Amino acid sequence: QVRLVESGGGLVQAGGSLRLSCAASGNTFRTYNMGWFRQRPGKEREFVATISRGGTNTFHSYSVKGRFTVSRGNAKNTVDLQMNNLKPEDTAVYYCAARDAPLGDIRAVVSEYEYWGRGTQVTVSS
Repeated sequence: QVRLVESGGGLVQAGGSLRLSCAASGNTFRTYNMGWFRQRPGKEREFVATISRGGTNTFHSYSVKGRFTVSRGNAKNTVDLQMNNLKPEDTAVYYCAARDAPLGDIRAVVSEYEYWGRGTQVTVSS
């Protein structure tokens, strides 16, 4: 089992940037497909971005494509989400998630992920 801890959330004005980071425990990080999800007030948890075990495959949701970028550092057991040109509708709790996966495999569905962090709040003011 892996423990995931998110950091980097906060309050930012529209048009600003934030970088979220997720630190994973243990020595099996390289075996996980990693994902970022978010839950906006009154909404269900939704997919934001995902990255494969080796970092070669990524996929971003339509609503964040071109503004957010997912990356990972397997040597440091971290996965990051660079968020630029933030909008008020990006306000949400952001979660990091992990799933055991074959090399290159990525998924964008909440139920496919086995391990979850507790989340970090991102608030974008207009």
